[in-house]
Amino acid sequence: MEILLAFLLDPVVTRAIGATLSIVLLFGALQKLRDPVVFAAAVENYRLLPDALVPITARGLPLLELAAGLLLLFPETCLLGGCLALVLLAVVTSAVAINLLRGNASIDCGCGGVSSQPLSWALVGRNALLMVLVGVAMQESVGRDLVWADYFTVGGAVLALVGLYVSANQLMTNAPLALAVRK
Repeated sequence: MEILLAFLLDPVVTRAIGATLSIVLLFGALQKLRDPVVFAAAVENYRLLPDALVPITARGLPLLELAAGLLLLFPETCLLGGCLALVLLAVVTSAVAINLLRGNASIDCGCGGVSSQPLSWALVGRNALLMVLVGVAMQESVGRDLVWADYFTVGGAVLALVGLYVSANQLMTNAPLALAVRK
């Protein structure tokens, strides 16, 4: 356990996870801001807010997501960005879970990707994992400072983690289509 904790608190690990989460949040925010009408429709489809709050939420959520992504990039603001990211992830994950429990799995999650992704428990699991990773990124790195060679490791880790995230997201998007073909 002590070795795992030392690994998770290594500055290479915390910075790589923080940068990866920043990319995920920034990309999601920019997709939502690029097509606000589609995102507002996704927010409305959740049927959790009064009609008057839908436009405000659809405008505000991507801006908060953008702020969280930017704040997670820098060690000095990572704690604030992590807190904001945790709140956002908890809110949107709760909205997904509520709709799944209502039996409303056919709507688009509104996550901000190129293709439509229906609600699923895998999405809830993905967001739970992202929340755990935010917790790791928020930790104060201990033991050593980053040296120049560490930045290459951080960069490679970020590329690998973003690739893994995109691949997992695409698998979750394609899963309903694959199940439909099987039938």
